[in-house]
Amino acid sequence: MEQILLDFIEFFKQLSYAGIMIALTFEFVPAELVLPLVGYWVYLGDMNLYWAILAGSIGGVLGPLTLYALGRYGGRPLVLKFGKYFFIREKEMDKADRFFQKYGAGVAFFGRFIPGVRTAISIPCGIAKMNVWKFSIYTFCAMLPITALYVVLGMKFGPQWREVGALAKSYLMPVSIVVIAILLVFIAYKMWTNKKKKVQS
Repeated sequence: MEQILLDFIEFFKQLSYAGIMIALTFEFVPAELVLPLVGYWVYLGDMNLYWAILAGSIGGVLGPLTLYALGRYGGRPLVLKFGKYFFIREKEMDKADRFFQKYGAGVAFFGRFIPGVRTAISIPCGIAKMNVWKFSIYTFCAMLPITALYVVLGMKFGPQWREVGALAKSYLMPVSIVVIAILLVFIAYKMWTNKKKKVQS
């Protein structure tokens, strides 16, 4: 299966940076496979590092936008019917729903760092009809550092780019913990200010 995906990704290489964006639009193609390979292409001198990261980050927005559109125009019933084609099960949907209800629009950014939420979170954003530009900007801001990490590691590892996946996850874990901590502090502050306003009124 991995070889089929690699052949699929290699096909888009002939389209240069646009090919990276298109490949990442397909949610069934793991970014964890595409981006280290892109880093290897940078290592080979076939691509520029900065343009590759930018293309990967834009592609990282286009993919979630397809799920956002599915949620916005199809609703939950359509998602449950076709979500399996994006490797999204009802369990992930329920988790993403709860996450969105609890934390609001900011999940378009924070959710990208949370395992079990990062892919499915686009759907409740769409169902809630979150502003598409806000969704895209939040998603891009989250995808930029993640993309840079995978591409740079792919470039550093060169021919051993396949080893990047496990290493990148170990880097992302502390980042995820920090993001969750910031999110909790923000929620606690929001609850405290709301409580303060109620007391004053």
